[in-house]
Amino acid sequence: MSSEDNLLPLIVEPEQLAEHLGVPELLIVDVPLKADSYTDGHVPGAVFLDHRRLLAGDGPVPNDVPNEEALSALFSELGLTRDTHVVAYDDEGGGWAGRLLWTLELIGHTRYSYLNGGIHAWRGDGQRFEREPSTPTPSDYQATIHQPQAQIRREELIDRLGERELAVWDARSPDEYRGEKGKNTHMGHIPGAVNFEWTDAMDPERHLRLRDYAELIAELEAKGLTPDMEIVTHCQTHHRSGFTWLVGKALGFEKMRAYPGSWQEWGNRDDTPIEK
Repeated sequence: MSSEDNLLPLIVEPEQLAEHLGVPELLIVDVPLKADSYTDGHVPGAVFLDHRRLLAGDGPVPNDVPNEEALSALFSELGLTRDTHVVAYDDEGGGWAGRLLWTLELIGHTRYSYLNGGIHAWRGDGQRFEREPSTPTPSDYQATIHQPQAQIRREELIDRLGERELAVWDARSPDEYRGEKGKNTHMGHIPGAVNFEWTDAMDPERHLRLRDYAELIAELEAKGLTPDMEIVTHCQTHHRSGFTWLVGKALGFEKMRAYPGSWQEWGNRDDTPIEK
């Protein structure tokens, strides 16, 4: 499925989405950080998704990708079908929405969009909203990892550190990157990683929409992140980097990947190289 065949562009503005409300193949998913954001008012027809469903939830890396059985159950509950176009948004500027869209990419479902700025932009633009919950019509969706290249596992990342065509984008705060903050066994960053905090890609003056694309590209290129490179992004749990993965895609970086284990995995092992 090419992006040209999609109902909406990757980054959709509130007024564009408002024109498509009620379209049968549209599935709007609100995946907020705070659950009461949904009950306070959501896009008409949007269904609620508990962001914890996007994480494995247990094991040594609880923030890892859920197994295919769990993903099948999740997307069947949401009513996903092959023809569904998903629009995701949240209440924080794109972290959990990005993680959802990255998960869709992983299972090969490329009909998706992000509501630019999320619920803040929707309300800020004066679009109408609902408080009554919407219930999805369940489907029978069998999720498999069709596009494993959307992720990178720890072992591959260790093997490829230092490759000139591979870059690591650390979306955490500068304090975490420098090893001055965190709750992991080991602090610091992946060797060679560059730090560009996720919130630096948001425009607080425009309800947390993505900042000007040309400015973002220039700032990322100044840090050595260029569109021709294979870029791996991560944070602590691949939540904040859900957004930076999406930003890269929006800017035309065609080889965006994410490390779902993130620092939760890397910083709690004794066999992973670390810089400070």
